[in-house]
Amino acid sequence: MLSPASSRNDFGERLLKLDTLVRLRWFAVAGQTVAVIVVQYALDFKVHLGLVFALIALSAWLNLALGFIRSKVQRLPQRLATFLLGYDILQLAGLLFLTGGLGNPFAMLLVVPVTVSAAALPGRETVILGGIAIFATILLAIYQVPLPWIEGEHLELPSIYQFGIWVSLVATLTFIAVYTFLVAAQTRQLSQALAATELTLEREQHLHALDGLAAAAAHELGTPLATIVLTAKELESEFPKGSTQREDLELIRSQGDRCREILRKLTSLSSDQSFFAARLSHLIEEVAEPHRDQGVTITIMKDGEEGEPLVRRNASILYGIGNLLENAVDFAESAVSVRITWNQTTATVTIADDGPGFADEVIDRLGEPYVTTRARSGALPKPSAQQANAGGLGLGFFIAKTLLERTGARLALRNGLEGGAVVQIQWPRISLEEAEDSAAATEGQHAQQ
Repeated sequence: MLSPASSRNDFGERLLKLDTLVRLRWFAVAGQTVAVIVVQYALDFKVHLGLVFALIALSAWLNLALGFIRSKVQRLPQRLATFLLGYDILQLAGLLFLTGGLGNPFAMLLVVPVTVSAAALPGRETVILGGIAIFATILLAIYQVPLPWIEGEHLELPSIYQFGIWVSLVATLTFIAVYTFLVAAQTRQLSQALAATELTLEREQHLHALDGLAAAAAHELGTPLATIVLTAKELESEFPKGSTQREDLELIRSQGDRCREILRKLTSLSSDQSFFAARLSHLIEEVAEPHRDQGVTITIMKDGEEGEPLVRRNASILYGIGNLLENAVDFAESAVSVRITWNQTTATVTIADDGPGFADEVIDRLGEPYVTTRARSGALPKPSAQQANAGGLGLGFFIAKTLLERTGARLALRNGLEGGAVVQIQWPRISLEEAEDSAAATEGQHAQQ
């Protein structure tokens, strides 16, 4: 679950647009004007035109006033947005008071401002506006001008029927507000998680770009550096052995050779099989190495047929496995085991820890952003079994799952028979062997050069 602070920060970045509110209010003004004209002149029902049009004109003047600041204020602060939506509720309540109260079919429009708040504002503001709307319905159920009707006749709805309308209105308002708020919150969480995923991949792409730039720079510097080394070698013969000048030239040539060797490594970095692909067990060892100093024993085992898969070193696999392994280390009491198995069709990595395990009530929903099952330790002490259901495995696990699934993997989660969490990652063998074929082809090209 999101903390209140994080929730408010999230909404603070997504304030309600002033232009949206102004457009909605103009639409309401037009609809209210048309409805009054139709009732008064087409249906020949008598309405208090002066007071009704005064309330409609008030909304129009408010919109005109907001139009002057629209160029300066693009998004409304939460308090101002709440105030304007509260005004919309009270203005509509005033119109309903003058036109029959809850007996007016347009009473359901009281739901609209609360729905807008649920979609764009934090929960506290939505509760406040919902309370204003419910209080207005209570007053409208007690006090109202009779519903406009045929002249000479009086339509009086039974009290029990009006009570039913009030109950249905409050229930509709509550349901729609809660549903809209939850859907909007899930959409925001998903957007945040995908943005974090894209940021991670973008950083890795920057690293690959730097690798390309390094290779290009090595290629461009190779020719002038070779000229310097050749010139220094030719000048050496012009000075006797042991002279200061010859020693300086020998130093220049040796340093030039050293620079050429460095440039050669940079040039071959992109075509080196050890850079682009590694055996699956070696990759796991590399990912596990930074976590071996956390006071938890990490054991890596492998078992499979001949021909261990080669795995391309892409950001998705490195980050995804690294995140799951880091989480296992965070919650383990003393040990984490990583078992690597493969056959002709699949390759599987199983990560197990001896910690508190997953909470049974949410294990089926893991992989959704901000679904929490265990308290993340971070710099804090490891959580006890009683603390295991407090939180953790939210956004980070969602990103790891998303990245791994993009590589063709399928994730399965369960609790071990003797306790602890077990995460199984399984790929079709063919999706990993693409890296092997690519590496072999690159190695052949490099050998020909």
